[in-house]
Amino acid sequence: MVRVAVVGGGITGLSAAWFLNGRADVTLFEADSRAGGKIRTEHFAGRRVEAGPDAFLARVPHARDLAVAAGLGDTLVAPATSDAYIWAAGALRPFPKGSVLGAPTDVRALRRSGLVTAAGALRAALDLVLPRTTVEPDIGVGRLVAARYGKQVRDHLVDPLLGGIHTGPADRLSAAATAPQLMTAARANRSLIRGLQKTTPAPTGAPVFLTVSGGLGTLVDALAATVADLRTGTSVTSLARDGAGWRVDDERFDAVIVTTPSYATASILRASAPRTADALAAIEYASIALTLMSYPADAIARPLDGSGFVVARDSGLHMTACSWASSKWAHVAGGDVVLRVSAGRWGEERVLDRSDGDLVALLHDELQQTMDVRGTPSATRVVRWPRSFPQQTVGHLDRVAELERSLTAEAPGVVVAGAAYRGLGLPACIAQAEAAVSRVLADLATTPN
Repeated sequence: MVRVAVVGGGITGLSAAWFLNGRADVTLFEADSRAGGKIRTEHFAGRRVEAGPDAFLARVPHARDLAVAAGLGDTLVAPATSDAYIWAAGALRPFPKGSVLGAPTDVRALRRSGLVTAAGALRAALDLVLPRTTVEPDIGVGRLVAARYGKQVRDHLVDPLLGGIHTGPADRLSAAATAPQLMTAARANRSLIRGLQKTTPAPTGAPVFLTVSGGLGTLVDALAATVADLRTGTSVTSLARDGAGWRVDDERFDAVIVTTPSYATASILRASAPRTADALAAIEYASIALTLMSYPADAIARPLDGSGFVVARDSGLHMTACSWASSKWAHVAGGDVVLRVSAGRWGEERVLDRSDGDLVALLHDELQQTMDVRGTPSATRVVRWPRSFPQQTVGHLDRVAELERSLTAEAPGVVVAGAAYRGLGLPACIAQAEAAVSRVLADLATTPN
C-alpha cells in the first residue's frame, strides 16, 4: 500500500487522513500538542463552549456527511434561532429577511430594518434600473455591492457580515472566492436584486447551520481516533525529493498533502518549490481574539432573542461580533448567559496588543453600550488566534490556480489544501481534503514508484 504523509492536523488534515483510510498508509504530523487546529472546544462556565468556529453550513454537505460517517449523526443540532442583528447607527437592528450575505432582495424589508436611511433605501432600489456592473474577471464584494445598492448597504450589511466571517474589508474581498452567490447573480443579470431572487432557493425550514451537541471538538476526537499514526508535537520543516517520492524527516513517502497555513507551508516548501513558496507567502492573514464571557442572567437587560450580532466598521467599537452562545445553542443554555465576543480584523489589529485584562474591560464596556449589560462578568477567558484568517482578496482564485500549477511543476506528488485556498469554512476545508486525496491517489495510480 502507498504511504502518504499529511502535514497539519486541523480539520483539513484530519479529513484527508479520514479519506485516505484503507486506501493508503497514513502518517499525520501536527506541530501542536493537540489536533484540531482552529477547532477548539473549551470547558467554560460549566459548559462546553467553542473558542473557534461554532457551526458549519448545512446546505453544503461535506461537514454534515463527515460527521455522520464518523458516528456523530445523532448529535447534530441546529441553532435554537436563526434571527440575528447588526449594530449600526447606534442600535441593534435585525438582519432584513431575504438577504444573501447581507445583499438585500427586498427593499421594503431593508428600509424597515433601520439599517439604511430613506435615501439609502432609494439608492438600493436603483439596482433595478442601473446598467449592468462589470465583474470579470473578479471584483471586490464591497465594490460590487456599492455599485448596485450604494454605500449604506455595503457599510451596514455586507461589510459587517463578511467582516465577521473573513475579518477583512468587503472592498478587498474577492467576490468570486467569498461571495460566489453574488458573483453568479451579477454575471447573469443586470439587477442584483432580480438575480438573487431567481437563484436563491425558497426557504424550506431546514436549518442553515449545524453543529455537534458535544462541541466540534468531538468531531476532531472522532477523526483523530481513526488515524493509526498521528504524531502530535511533531513539526515538519522541509520536504526533500527521494526518487519518485518525498522524504519527511527520515521517512520516505509516496506523496504528501500539506494542510498547514500558507505561510507555514511556504516555509516547508521553500527548498523544494521556491516559486510556489513565494506565492504561498504572499497570502495575507488577519489575527483576532475571541473572548468568552459569562454573566448572571439578570445582568443583561436586553432580551437575547437571537443568535447574536455583528458590528458595522463605522460604529467606533472594537468588537466585531458577539455570539449569544447560550441563546443560540440549547446545549449551552442554562445557568449564566455565555457570550463569545470577537475583536480584531485586517487592518485593525492594534486592539489585540492589549493585555487579556484590558481587553476584557474594553469589551465589557462595549457590551454595556450595545446590550445594556450591568454588573461584572462571572467568568472570562481570552483565546487569541494570531494569523488565523487568510485574506481572499480580489483575484484570489486565479492566484491559487497558478500556485497549484507551479507546485505540480516544482514538486509533483505534493498537494496543498486548507482555508487559505478555496474557502475557510469547515465544509470547504473538508471538500478540499477529499479533492486532495483523490488527486494524490489518481497520480500515484499512474506513477511508478
